[in-house]
Amino acid sequence: MKSTFSVALLALIGAATSTVLPRSCPESSQFGVLTATPTNLKPGETFSINADFTCAVQQFNIVPKYLDYYIEVLENSNNGHEPPILLARRQFSGAHPLKDHFRIALPRTNYVAGAPYVVQLDVTYPINGTDGKPVFIQGGTEASLNITS
Repeated sequence: MKSTFSVALLALIGAATSTVLPRSCPESSQFGVLTATPTNLKPGETFSINADFTCAVQQFNIVPKYLDYYIEVLENSNNGHEPPILLARRQFSGAHPLKDHFRIALPRTNYVAGAPYVVQLDVTYPINGTDGKPVFIQGGTEASLNITS
């Protein structure tokens, strides 16, 4: 009886310990994991944007307040004169699961053929200031897109 109880207790402790350990998240996930599908698009075509903030919240304690999604040309590419195009500005719900998902049409505007475009996600989140009041800062992540005419 004693050995059965010991085995059951050890199994229970092992199960509890394995659920308490933090996930292993790469540093690149600190502002979320962003995907855009499909990645080959023409202006006017609809695509999906998915952002997963599980690692950002649970591992890095970055809880988004606002999410701004843009189409951008990578820095130091083509002519460097294309301003970002705002796709969506969303408020993070913080609901479980810690994800944001929506579908949107690629805006009909002029794109430079062969330019390396990305969906850029800017995450605005609070940290405690030196006086204990929240200060909002920003970080971001991106997902590649191939835009053809």
